[in-house]
Amino acid sequence: MNAREQVENLIYKSCMTLDEKSFDEYLELCDDAFDYKITATSPEIGKHMTWLQHDKAGMKTMFDQLPRHNSDHSPLTRHVTIYSIDYDEAAGQADVVTALQVFKTALDGGATELYAVGKIYDKVTLDGERPRLLSRDVRLDTRQLGIGHHLPF
Repeated sequence: MNAREQVENLIYKSCMTLDEKSFDEYLELCDDAFDYKITATSPEIGKHMTWLQHDKAGMKTMFDQLPRHNSDHSPLTRHVTIYSIDYDEAAGQADVVTALQVFKTALDGGATELYAVGKIYDKVTLDGERPRLLSRDVRLDTRQLGIGHHLPF
């Protein structure tokens, strides 16, 4: 498998593991230096906002705490399309831009709705035996998510 296929597989697998709530498997895709954040820009206040930011240990803690939250348990399904992969061979990294659509299926009736839209900006390390996520910045266009979901995108 060439480098592009490996990077694509990493991005798609990261979404599948979150869809399946396989959080340990998701974290295995991440480098020890992993940084995750969800951001959005508010035209009303003219500011860039960070809604969530954790390192790998913080993500592990967040995943471990999920059963203790009063949460909406409606499943989320992430649909992604990779727009670009730019390689920096000298650094052994790739920058990946991916379109993101998140769908939510209600538990009480099964209706599915579009829940969130945005882009994912990943930095991937290509050092080692397989690519790993160094950072993920989920930049949402959607800014009204309601309450009750504590899962990352």
